[in-house]
Amino acid sequence: MLTIAFSTLRTRMVSFVGTFLALALGTALMAAMGQVLATTVGSPEREPQRYASAPVVVVPDGRLRVDGRLGETSAPLAAPRGLPESLAGRFPGAVTDRVFTARLAGGPAAVGRPWSASRTAPQRLLRGGAPAGSREIVVSGGARVGDRVRVVTAAGAEPYTVVGLTTAPGTVFFSDAEAARLSPRIDALALWLPSQEVHAAVGSAAKVLTGQNRALLDPTRKSDEQARNNAGTIVGIAAGFAVFIAVFVVSSTFAFAAAQRRREFALLRTVGATPGQVRRMLYGEAGIVALPAAALGAIAGPFLAGPILDWLVGLEMAPGWLAPSTATWPSLVAFATGVVVALSGVALAARRAGRVRPAEAMREVAVEPRAMTWGRWAVGAALVGTALVRMAMTAIGDPAKATNNKSFMPIVMLLVAGAGVLAPALVRPVTRLLAASLNGLRGAGGVLVPAAAAASARQTAAVAAPVLIAVGLAAALLGGAAMTDATKTAAQAAPVRADYLVLPTGTAGLDRQLVERLRALPGVDVAVTAPTSVYTLEGDAVLIQRPAEVVDPARLPAVLDVPLTAGSLTDLDDDGIIVSKSWERKLGANVKVWRADGSETSLKVVGVLGVDAQSDSYVTRANARSAPPTTAYAKLRPGTSPATVQAALERAVSGHNARAVAKAGWVAQAGEQRGSASRLGLLVVLGIILAYTAIALVNTLLMAASGRAAERDALRLLGATRGQVLRYTAGEALLVVAVGVVLAAGVAVLSLAGLWASLTQLAAPIAISLPWPSIAAVAGGCALLGVLASIAPALRRRR
Repeated sequence: MLTIAFSTLRTRMVSFVGTFLALALGTALMAAMGQVLATTVGSPEREPQRYASAPVVVVPDGRLRVDGRLGETSAPLAAPRGLPESLAGRFPGAVTDRVFTARLAGGPAAVGRPWSASRTAPQRLLRGGAPAGSREIVVSGGARVGDRVRVVTAAGAEPYTVVGLTTAPGTVFFSDAEAARLSPRIDALALWLPSQEVHAAVGSAAKVLTGQNRALLDPTRKSDEQARNNAGTIVGIAAGFAVFIAVFVVSSTFAFAAAQRRREFALLRTVGATPGQVRRMLYGEAGIVALPAAALGAIAGPFLAGPILDWLVGLEMAPGWLAPSTATWPSLVAFATGVVVALSGVALAARRAGRVRPAEAMREVAVEPRAMTWGRWAVGAALVGTALVRMAMTAIGDPAKATNNKSFMPIVMLLVAGAGVLAPALVRPVTRLLAASLNGLRGAGGVLVPAAAAASARQTAAVAAPVLIAVGLAAALLGGAAMTDATKTAAQAAPVRADYLVLPTGTAGLDRQLVERLRALPGVDVAVTAPTSVYTLEGDAVLIQRPAEVVDPARLPAVLDVPLTAGSLTDLDDDGIIVSKSWERKLGANVKVWRADGSETSLKVVGVLGVDAQSDSYVTRANARSAPPTTAYAKLRPGTSPATVQAALERAVSGHNARAVAKAGWVAQAGEQRGSASRLGLLVVLGIILAYTAIALVNTLLMAASGRAAERDALRLLGATRGQVLRYTAGEALLVVAVGVVLAAGVAVLSLAGLWASLTQLAAPIAISLPWPSIAAVAGGCALLGVLASIAPALRRRR
């Protein structure tokens, strides 16, 4: 049978080339995604930046350490402690570094540091000189030498003169004395001494960092890690979809190729081939195609990883310093997966072909009497049923879980797979539904096109599979992201009673001078909030870091609705705390907590938050003195003119790196920012997926067209003109694409309806949102590719 398998490869070259390309591209996509994933996970850390020129750096211990029942437990401190002055006195030649909030008014993001710290990294002065007086600064951009500028620090905005320009990015250098006045806390000591000597002098009073560990202090450390994690998440999701789509498309392609050869199988059975021989022949053909195709894809995949990584870097979704991985495991895994997918894809076709009896063979090839087997019905029903059960369990048991894309995406994949398995049963009713649109075709085209599609339900379903994937994923994922973002935005805005909000234009927060100005405005009630952390020892064994909000209990009720199930906000004082249900603490209980700076205290629970609360806990300013305010809420008093208040707010924030915005504008901006981030990540995933499905669609249509050459010739012999044949071919391609779009619409409606059932329990009723421009673009692209791929073979003249 292997000899026959090799012979069929030569005689059915178009079909096997199409299968080869589908498998090679799928394997290459899996290998490329795996290579990029290996890069994001295994790339070495970035070299030290801030202290690149200082071989030894002494910093305070940034972890809170507590003795628990099972030994010492620790967690990272949210607020740095600083080094003691006595420790700095042990190293007379050390650079005493202080890092604090400092940014030119309206200028780029930056931090403040003493000028002596400029020697800790390879940076130089471009113009001017060092700051000598208390009102002199050196900046990296945003001003010129001699300019009089205002610098916003945590205390407020003060005037300074620019005396120099430096290459140090994102830094405002002050004189050492002025830096000490603005930030008395010592954040680090940079030393040029042997590390052993420094360790001996420091002991357990602080941490000594050398080598690569100095990178832990870099200002881009968190953003670099976040970018690396984001890239890994996006690529991991794309890799999961790549495997899913490769299995789906390759299986459909193999099944389609086998379905085209029923007459061949019938003849083999008639001349005496046993069912086992027919099956072995198909497995042999799959192996002959799979091994070189998977090998080619596994080799080509790493070469595609570079452009994909560069694309992510260009979109600012991956850090540019990642070193490309040279790991071989992605290619090996992709190769093995490709071979397994090919053999699995041909298994059902081989089983069905082997069961054909000689007496029934010729009758079966004339028409498809039964589009679905009982096994296919069971698999399709199981896939769709599993998706529906998961949606119901989420809506009933944990609606908040629906806002996580990682829980929604598997449901979409189950529905897409289920629709693909059940597609042959749906082709005929969908074709009858769409047949009315073909009545405008001249002659018999309006009858032939739907009749041909319905007569070959399995082949139509196989050709429509790439369209189902492309349109279904685009509609469901983008629509789900829009609905989820709208829910999060609505939930965030629901408790806000304020008419205006004042927000920082960067990440530094609102300065104290601005907060005092806002509170002094007439006709408005102003309250500010600041994020912080508290720590609890759960089970007397594990230290848990919990988010908290610093609030003024007397001012907050006027601007923010705090849902309490027990207690009162007015009872919150410096010795109290309001907690959520996740704390599992009763009203009146005393809780031992550690503040963000590591100091220990005991607080009384004076309130318990409801399940729809936006915060985990509330404390007063006394329990988080260093936390900078990040939001100021302003509520108009009765009789106050909105225009007057808005003008006063804009004057107050001028020169303080902050902005005042009405609540409606804030809601719109929050939704837009959240939506932009979600769409960008999904578009990256969909872009990779759609490229493959587009190629798969063209490939499958070319395979279908090669098997329909005899039909086109028969039409010509019956008197059809060349134009009529082309119109018939184009109409058939459009009908197949339309079938795929209808199936995709069913997937989108089911998935988004299930998502809606969960999201409406979290916020106000959310409309089912569909990204019509994106769906239209994907569907239109599929239609264009389908028509071009179908009529290209028909344009070739045949005798």
